[in-house]
Parts: sequence; structure tokens; C-alpha cells
Amino acid sequence: MELCVKTFSELTNEELYDLLALRTAVFVVEQCCPYQDADGLDRQALHVWLKDENGIHAYLRIMDRGVCGEEIRIGRVIAVERRKGLGSRVLAAGIAAAGERFGPGRIAVEAQVYAKRLYEKQGFRVASEEFLEDGIPHVKMVLDAVHAEQRPYTE
Repeated sequence: MELCVKTFSELTNEELYDLLALRTAVFVVEQCCPYQDADGLDRQALHVWLKDENGIHAYLRIMDRGVCGEEIRIGRVIAVERRKGLGSRVLAAGIAAAGERFGPGRIAVEAQVYAKRLYEKQGFRVASEEFLEDGIPHVKMVLDAVHAEQRPYTE
């Protein structure tokens, strides 16, 4: 599995299309949430994904401080096949990439409640009451200290 970390301007047309198609398939179609996925933030995001010859298997995007608040933000976290460790791998890679690109600091995520454990395993803690986002229960979670020396999950 190959790890890819790119800014918006580094993405090829094919990569951008594949990332947006995956996000739409999961967040809009599978989860039945009609919302504007192409929200204007992709241009400012760092995109992180795992792929092989069969395509993209896991993805997330990261925004630096000031784009969506005071914290670094991870969002749009997807693992195509669940319960195979891909979500943990891409999340660890995203945490490491955030530390390397944006420096040490707090990382926040608005996690779907069913996925809380995935984030807790990486050191995130719940920082809000449960709330609805597009009809799905979420909680804000934070990782207080991320350091550039953190490295992606490996098997």
C-alpha cells in the first residue's frame, strides 16, 4: 500500500477526481447525506490517502490552523473496507503529516460517534457533547500534542 500526501496544487486531475468520487460515494450516497462535499476547503487542505493498483483504500484531509478554527483540523476520514486497519493507518499518517507540515499543536476532528474508538486509539479525547451534523451523531475530539517526530502507523 502506497501512502500519498499532497497539497491541492500537487494533485493530478485523475487523483482529484478519484478522491472526490470516493468522498461522494461514501458521505453523500452511502450515508444518505445530501450536502456540498466540494466545500471550497480542498484548495487549502493537505490530502492524505492510501492506494494500491486497485485504487484508493483510505483518505483524509487536513487543514492548518486558521482555515477552520484555531486548531489543525482533520476531516473527511474514509476507509473503504472497514475493520481492516486502514482507518488507523491513514489517521496515523495524517497526524504525522500534520506535525511535519504544520508543526506541533492541537488537532481536532468532528468524529461520527460510531467511529469514536478509532480516534481514541490514536490519542484523541472527546471534547464536546454529542451533536448532529447532516443528521448523523458526531462529537468533537482533540489530540492535544502532536509532534513532528511522530511517524505514520506501520504494521
